[in-house]
Amino acid sequence: MVSMDIAARKVLSYVPFILVLIDLRYEGVQCGKNSDVESHLEMGKKLLAAGQLADALSHFHAAVDGDPNDYMAYFRRATVFLAMGKSKSALPDLNKVLELKPDFTSARLQRGNLLLKQGKLSDAEEDFKKVLKSSPSEKEEKEAKSQLVKSEEIQQLVSQAHSVFSQKDYTSAITYLDSIIETCMWNVVFRELRAECFIQMDEMGKAISDLKVASRLRNDNTEAFYKLSSIYYQLGDHEMSLNEVRECLKLDPDHKQCFSHYKQVKKLNKQILAAEDLIQQQRYADAVIKYESVMKTEPNVHHYTHQAKERICHCLSLGSRSLHEVLASDPQNVNALKDRAEAFLQDEQYEEAVRDYETASKYSEGDRQIKEGLEKAQRLMKQSKKRDYYKILGVKRTAQKKEIIKAYRKLAQQWHPDNFQDADEKKRAEKKFIDIAQAKEVLTDPEMRSKFDQGEDPLDPESQQGGSTHFHAWDGFQGFNPFGSGPFTFKFNFN
Repeated sequence: MVSMDIAARKVLSYVPFILVLIDLRYEGVQCGKNSDVESHLEMGKKLLAAGQLADALSHFHAAVDGDPNDYMAYFRRATVFLAMGKSKSALPDLNKVLELKPDFTSARLQRGNLLLKQGKLSDAEEDFKKVLKSSPSEKEEKEAKSQLVKSEEIQQLVSQAHSVFSQKDYTSAITYLDSIIETCMWNVVFRELRAECFIQMDEMGKAISDLKVASRLRNDNTEAFYKLSSIYYQLGDHEMSLNEVRECLKLDPDHKQCFSHYKQVKKLNKQILAAEDLIQQQRYADAVIKYESVMKTEPNVHHYTHQAKERICHCLSLGSRSLHEVLASDPQNVNALKDRAEAFLQDEQYEEAVRDYETASKYSEGDRQIKEGLEKAQRLMKQSKKRDYYKILGVKRTAQKKEIIKAYRKLAQQWHPDNFQDADEKKRAEKKFIDIAQAKEVLTDPEMRSKFDQGEDPLDPESQQGGSTHFHAWDGFQGFNPFGSGPFTFKFNFN
């Protein structure tokens, strides 16, 4: 028994030493862990100071993983996120910092500034007020007071912006929103509202700029992508429109507006690209058909109808050269005559179109296409003789003499026959030039203009008494300077 008691006492005497060793070992683990976190924090700080943000971020990630309760690790990481422009990532870290250490004034001030930039004015003001109640440094107090005043001013500007917007005073709304966005640059709502103002004022470039920022500020902003696509479409940029609507569908494949718009843009884009490919292959007739399909697909957007007509004219002008060659060797080729007649129609050369259709009808009696084409050409030729001088110069009926002369000089310079070398193009330019000169003559003469405004064409041969009036097409224009100070003299021959 004695020996057992002695042994027991010896064992018990070692217990304090064992506990100390265990405690030391535990502390060693803790010290090792804290040491690693501190090492990451220090290295991250050095890299941040050196501007190596990505490397600094990696160390702060490691510090947070090493000790999820170390508020400084979160604060340092938030600082890097902000330096990288990643405010969305910084905000959760600042929230965690204040959860772990509510009295960390610097973090609260930083979060208030971030919330202010995001346009979360009430939350920002709450942070600034808490900073002022937390015994801040002189610098922190000054900044908190300044930002609080700024936030209150912005609240008033927001109210004013909404008020004038509802009154459709978009210019004033933009002025207010400019001031708001200068501070709240990360707010989606303010940018979208300003974009809408720009749209209403037909300043699409500025609207696009705001909507692009809005699409990046909110990850699920399908509405911004849809509006961007719609604007590009109206501007005639079908490829950019297609890109933006695809971004919308990536976020929400079931978005009804985007999907409907996508089908329309995709169809139009496909037709235009196909038409241009046909032109490259010199398949001009097929390209004309394709561009006619473009006008059917989108008849309401001026850019596409105008582009289609322009490209059709281009194809017909290129194709007409081949037609002239065919008809030179085979004057009775009905198909070539019909195609050239159609080309003349598109180029508003109605007399030539009538002549080709009449010639074709001699060699193919009963051809319905020729009959319809001839009737159309005759109808257009008759209409073309009833000239609209205002339309020729592109001026309004209320235009002053100064505006008329300005428009005339610009068009006369553009269509002066000496600017054209090709015989067909020169002939067309001569006709245009004569029309322009006649329009100027009528609209700058008070008496003639008055007659025209009453529905009588003073240069219409049928309205002249004493015989027909013949306008000498080109011989009267030789050496004429449309920009000279002297009046222009028409040559008339009264038989």
